[in-house]
Amino acid sequence: MLDILLIPEQTVEANGEWPEIDLGDAAGKKFLLTLTITRIIEQESLDVSIWGSIDKNDWGQKPLAVFPQKFYTGAHSILLDLSEHPQIRYLRGKWGVNRWGRGEPKPRFTFSVHIRQAAGEAAA
Repeated sequence: MLDILLIPEQTVEANGEWPEIDLGDAAGKKFLLTLTITRIIEQESLDVSIWGSIDKNDWGQKPLAVFPQKFYTGAHSILLDLSEHPQIRYLRGKWGVNRWGRGEPKPRFTFSVHIRQAAGEAAA
């Protein structure tokens, strides 16, 4: 049963992505993704998306899942259902940050993304 950090907790000031994870036997299953934001500064936004690949080379034209844009600390969960995409073997997370208003123009977020195989998906 897959239960790991897709993006370990980190502090970011620019757009980026985390290296892929191999789904292994969990390919084609349903997952609960939890974005946890532990630190922010005012007047900024965080966009986090999850991308999938068959071969680690082609990541497609659009993400498999996108968290709604976030502005505050907290934990936010979404479901990722890969049952219709069993060929996807790898996942990776990408993020984009934005800052506006007065003060330091550089955004700063501390966050992580946890991926856990949904209940009932382990035995198949």
